[in-house]
Amino acid sequence: MSEQELPGTPAEEWTPPEGSWASSAATRRSMLGNRSRDTAPELLLRSLVHAAGLRYRVDAKPLPKMRRTADMVFRPVKVAVFIDGCFWHGCPEHFVMPKTNRPYWEEKIDRNIQRDRETDGRLAEAGWLVLRFWEHLEPEACAATVIKAVAARRQEAQATMRPKQTS
Repeated sequence: MSEQELPGTPAEEWTPPEGSWASSAATRRSMLGNRSRDTAPELLLRSLVHAAGLRYRVDAKPLPKMRRTADMVFRPVKVAVFIDGCFWHGCPEHFVMPKTNRPYWEEKIDRNIQRDRETDGRLAEAGWLVLRFWEHLEPEACAATVIKAVAARRQEAQATMRPKQTS
């Protein structure tokens, strides 16, 4: 580890490597501290859904050959839940484009949005219901939506499995 990479070194000594997204040492530390899973909105939603008696997989691939993971996966009924961060997924209500290194961030956020739409399409083609929530939404309302969707999918599955009764 070089002296520039040592934690606790003054920010003015750090210089970003060529092509880096980090415009400063402080930005780099902040961005490295971002969680990709188990965020506060995810934990709260999972807690509410679990308290309602539903069980699910966390940070799992809905489709085996898909490289993307959903925050919550209800495999038997094919429901995938994503809790999207306002910054990373370009929330129309809260996203503010960074002023520093703007071309990098424009491309990055656009790619994230395109990947989200592609994921939604691939899952829909495979018969999955995709539920996406912004991190700023009320967790109780999101949980109610998830619970209702899973219940509806279970009912659909049971209805198709029941033999038709003849009179």
